[in-house]
Amino acid sequence: MQVRTYLDDTYAEQVDTRVIAVGRREGRPWAAVEHCLFHPQGGGQPADRGWLEEVEVVPVRDEQSGLIVAVPAAEGAGWPVFAEGQSVRARIDLGMRMAHAALHTAGHLVEAAGRAQGWELAGNNHFPGQARIEFTAPRPDPRLAEPEGREEVLAELRKAVVAAIAEDLPVTAAVDEQGLRTVSLGALHSAPCGGTHVRGLGDLHDVVLPSLKFKRGRIRVSYSAAHGER
Repeated sequence: MQVRTYLDDTYAEQVDTRVIAVGRREGRPWAAVEHCLFHPQGGGQPADRGWLEEVEVVPVRDEQSGLIVAVPAAEGAGWPVFAEGQSVRARIDLGMRMAHAALHTAGHLVEAAGRAQGWELAGNNHFPGQARIEFTAPRPDPRLAEPEGREEVLAELRKAVVAAIAEDLPVTAAVDEQGLRTVSLGALHSAPCGGTHVRGLGDLHDVVLPSLKFKRGRIRVSYSAAHGER
C-alpha cells in the first residue's frame, strides 16, 4: 500500500522509505515507493521536483497500477536497478514545493472571495506565472460590463483576501469515510482538494490580484503569491 506523504506534511523535505513496485511507462522505467513524498501534477498544481536516491525524477500517476510513480526527469538519464523491498531515500525541492503550496492556497482564498460575490467556480490554474481562478455568475452583475465596475469588484476581492491573511486563518485538511479529502480555510471556505497547502494564511506573502477579466460569461481573476517565513 502506498502512503501519500505529501498530503500529510507539506513541509517534509525527505523521507527514508522502500520500493514497493517497479515497471515501465511509455518505454521509460519507473519506481514506486511506500511513502510517496512527490506530488504529481494535477488539480491545477504542477508536479514536484524530486530525487530518488541521487536520480532526479518526475512523479506521475500510473493508470494501470494506480500508484504515483517516479520516472527519470530526463530521457537517457542513468537509472539504477531498483528492486522491490529496497530501502531508498526520497527528497524534494522544498523551495519549489512551498511556492506551489502558496499558490494553491492563495487560489482557494481567491475562490472564497469570488464565492462571496455569489459566483461559482468554473476552473483554476495554480501554475507559477499563469495562476488564475475562473468563475461564472448565476445572477447578472452589471458592474462586470464596464472597466470601472470590474475595478470596483476587483477592489472588493483584494480587500477580502487581505482581511483573511491578516486574520491568519488556519489551513486544515480532513478525509471522510469515502476517502474524500477536504481542505478548509478556517470557517471561511472548504473544498475537495488533493493539493499541498501552507499551514495558515499568514504564511502567504505578496498576494497580488492584478486583473479581473470578463468574457463570454466567464470571470477570470489572475493572481500571484509567495510563501514567506514568519
